[in-house]
Amino acid sequence: MTWKVTCPMDERLKFMSYYLEGEMSVSSLCRSFGISRKTGYKFVTRYMNNGLDGLKDLSRAPHNHLNAVSEAIVRIVIDARQRHPSWGPRKLRVWLQNNNPGIVLPVSSTIGEILKRHGLTVPRRRSRKTPPYNKPFTGYDHPNAVWSADFKGWFLTGDGIRCDPLTISDNYSRYLIRCQAVPAIDYFDVRPVFESAFREYGLPRAIRTDNGPPFATTTVGGLSKLSIWWIKLGIIPERIRPGHPEQNGRHERMHRTLKHDTASPPRKNWRLQQKAFDRFLIEYNRERPHEALDQKTPDSQYQESLRSYPMILPEITYPDSMIVRSVKAQGDISWKAKHIYLSQTLAGELVGLYQIDDRFWDIYFTDIKLAQLDTVELKLKHYSKIYKQND
Repeated sequence: MTWKVTCPMDERLKFMSYYLEGEMSVSSLCRSFGISRKTGYKFVTRYMNNGLDGLKDLSRAPHNHLNAVSEAIVRIVIDARQRHPSWGPRKLRVWLQNNNPGIVLPVSSTIGEILKRHGLTVPRRRSRKTPPYNKPFTGYDHPNAVWSADFKGWFLTGDGIRCDPLTISDNYSRYLIRCQAVPAIDYFDVRPVFESAFREYGLPRAIRTDNGPPFATTTVGGLSKLSIWWIKLGIIPERIRPGHPEQNGRHERMHRTLKHDTASPPRKNWRLQQKAFDRFLIEYNRERPHEALDQKTPDSQYQESLRSYPMILPEITYPDSMIVRSVKAQGDISWKAKHIYLSQTLAGELVGLYQIDDRFWDIYFTDIKLAQLDTVELKLKHYSKIYKQND
């Protein structure tokens, strides 16, 4: 029961004046004022001990802060934040637990308050998010089902040299496989990075990228020299829709952390910048807890692929129901003594033609449908440049 909704202090003074007159019992007074006997006796006792001050509302703050954090713990939290300035309270707490098993740490919210009190947090800006593209890619319920690859975005190092970091990660475990600055964004500089990754970790089932070079071109099937090489290795080249980076959201999120930790500001020169990338890769994989992994590290969730990198590329074969043609150096194929231009990107490769009816034939590279040949007008009709998985 509570005091009547007037001024509580006035009600308590009136209650005590009646009590001191001694004409009514405490029980009768409590019934008259609509309060419990416990409340009545409480204020009688407080008045006798402290006078009018005993009738005032007391602070609800606890007399003893059982969860008060020692200065030593505060110092440990601040040092951890300065070492990992992009990490939030939960990641810091997991990292501190792993590296200081003997100490008792406060909860994440308390760590957040410590960071806020010492000016070590920046309010997060809210942004409107684009609705995700809802058509399926290859699923990844185990390591090496899908890798993601992209360029973080070029910037100049302190000496004015352009730096283009190529990043490769495993979508399931978020393991960062490569973070390598390359001299140029082309097939000849990018292939060695993938080749070393394949030799070290084996082959994924698919690699997801955007539609830019060297991952894709505007030719038939959107194929590039790099994606043709992947296909011959048995890797599906998945490509997100243009203008939809959220379809590679995990990789994009890693890029924000990479930029914050290694490129803002950039290092003095290209060599020191690569050293910063190397340190980031080790920390990201082995030390940084990930909320999506139940605060585990990528290194604890990743394992090498069972599909090893072959010494020799397997030959491409087509079923007997297809006619096989070799793409010449100029990018054309022969058809009844005529030259039909297909793509110079496919020069030297074999393609298969499958008859639809008396007039039309579909042209394939492995199992990818590239175009349809009109044998009457000798023209090609290109199929979508977006890879089949995104149709």
